[in-house]
Amino acid sequence: MSKAVDDFMAKVIARDPGEAEFHQAVQEFVESVMPIVQSTPIYRKARILERMVEPERAVSFRVPWVDDKGEVHVNRGYRVQMNSAIGPYKGGLRFHASVSLGSMKFLAFEQTFKNALTTLPMGGGKGGSDFHPRGKSDNEVMRFCQSFMTELWRHIGPNTDVPAGDIGVGGRELGYLFGQYKRLANAFEGVLTGKGVNWGGSLIRPEATGYGACYFTREMLSTIGESFKGKTITISGYGNVGSFFIEKANELGAKVVTFGDEFGYIHDPAGVDNEKLAYIKDLWAVHRAPASDYAERYPSATWVPGKRPWEVPCDIAVPTAIQNEIEADDARRLIENGCKLVCEGANMPCSIDAIRLFQDKGVLFGPCKAANAGGVAVSGLEMTQNSMRLNWTREEVDRRLNDIMVRIHDTCVAHGREDGTINYVKGANIAGFYKVANAMLDQGVV
Repeated sequence: MSKAVDDFMAKVIARDPGEAEFHQAVQEFVESVMPIVQSTPIYRKARILERMVEPERAVSFRVPWVDDKGEVHVNRGYRVQMNSAIGPYKGGLRFHASVSLGSMKFLAFEQTFKNALTTLPMGGGKGGSDFHPRGKSDNEVMRFCQSFMTELWRHIGPNTDVPAGDIGVGGRELGYLFGQYKRLANAFEGVLTGKGVNWGGSLIRPEATGYGACYFTREMLSTIGESFKGKTITISGYGNVGSFFIEKANELGAKVVTFGDEFGYIHDPAGVDNEKLAYIKDLWAVHRAPASDYAERYPSATWVPGKRPWEVPCDIAVPTAIQNEIEADDARRLIENGCKLVCEGANMPCSIDAIRLFQDKGVLFGPCKAANAGGVAVSGLEMTQNSMRLNWTREEVDRRLNDIMVRIHDTCVAHGREDGTINYVKGANIAGFYKVANAMLDQGVV
């Protein structure tokens, strides 16, 4: 790193100690944009970087709820409103035991520039709770969601902050959250995205992150004259991102041979065809069952407990689970086994050391703020449909999503070309920086 990056990061770490994920996200970004900041006096004078890494607002609150046995539990809720320079705060809600203020700041920081890349008018935010829905009854989840929204509702609104789903927050949770918001605000308005289609949601929203990552990967492959046809793919998760990436990859002629959850992974050398995919979708969306159940149903598959799938040879690796699931040793193993492309379907699933290894060895690397922007892109389209009081067809939304992902790819290429290669990390960071920084300059010191 340059001395300027070292000095900047030292200040960030001193100001926010113990927030390793936030430090990692900031460092990866600052390494790309510091040369621009140093060569542009107006950015330095306005302290643009210093303002970008400080949330405009961060809220922490108590979430008490009662389980089915009548016992009281207390969780902690968060909403980090990072930057509203180009639109209302926009970003998901995550219900998972790993949720902390530091993890929400990292996600909100990444979200700011991801949203900027879509070119839609959305700022960056993120929130959630250390509550985990797995193993809870519907009534327990409802009571928790209602308690969570009883505080959150005063901080959000269709022109202020529009949350969505994330890990642990799917259609069931969003329904309970929206119902409580509507009760408290006495208003039916587009305050959440990912809503049910019959009450204000958009078609393609559940598929959007997985489809979008597939479209971005397709564009990356096209830069080396290749396509999905005949490619072997490994995926780590089996929620919305993983399952719908599989759906689109199958359509484009690839074969996905792994998926998993926090307990391990499935390896199915025969590939996850559309019949098997339908079973996977029911596993999570309907039954909330572990991925290991798949191996009991399909004899071609093996369940590998306690590990990630990056030991399985592949052409394309798509981490879709959680941050830092691919570390340096995993990256080396992928490279040794012939992996040619990595597309981040989750948020920051690759460590900085892993990213550097991929880039050093010429592996095409699609960073999350570009590659998995499809979800928030369709959330933005849902906001537009809510404002216009209409619904677009599935084909119209999918066409717009494809167009957005192609534009994001082209923007990354335009800013990321170096020495005959494409540095997608650099391209995404620089493009997002310009969009947000110039809007902040226009609006003064706020």
